Amino acid sequence: MRRIGFIGCYDKTDLIMYVARILVGTGQKVLLVDSTINQKAKYIVPVIKPTTSYVTDFEGIDVAVGFKDLNGIKEYLGMPIHAELDYDIALIDVDSHEAIEAYQIAETEKNYFVTSFDAFSLKKGLEVLSGANQVLNLTKILYAKEVLQEEDDYLNYLSLGYKIQWEEEKIYFPLEVGDQSVIAENQRVAKIKLKKLSNQCKESLMYITVQLLGENQYAAIRKVFKQLEKGV
Repeated sequence: MRRIGFIGCYDKTDLIMYVARILVGTGQKVLLVDSTINQKAKYIVPVIKPTTSYVTDFEGIDVAVGFKDLNGIKEYLGMPIHAELDYDIALIDVDSHEAIEAYQIAETEKNYFVTSFDAFSLKKGLEVLSGANQVLNLTKILYAKEVLQEEDDYLNYLSLGYKIQWEEEKIYFPLEVGDQSVIAENQRVAKIKLKKLSNQCKESLMYITVQLLGENQYAAIRKVFKQLEKGV
């Protein structure tokens, strides 16, 4: 099972959910792990009888909420600890250094650092990385109305002294263009649809998915995009 980490204190649950849904559409068996303090997935993913910790299905995605590590998920599913979880890929949402250690984020295949440029998201997000025992290679996912070089420079400055190696590529998601309203509407009807999202948002979702599956899967990913845009 491939493991991908999404790190930071900016709200990233919906982002990961949309990436997961696209992956499912290409035939991947996906586990989404919400290990965050607020556990937003508990409130936006429909479940009949929520408990302290559980795994539920949403649009073909297995969503795990309330677990401290992968072994807890195995125990919940009735699997032996030494067994491998039966998924192609796990997307792990973390916002604490305890979760980084528990889910062994330093050993995942790829890690993203998700933030906007407000002081809380930047400083608290980096604080999550303060307990890292080894260097983490991170790809920036940046939410901003307009990404300016000085803002990126400020993030680089704040991260000095942390065990971080930034990847060259940066992924941008626009703010204040209506995407959050679209996502909120999709939450109300319990659907993941791309139709009304901004072109920049869709392009960034495409970029992340291609990164995870490879350029040879571009045609399959594009087909899934068209289906999700139609609401199929």
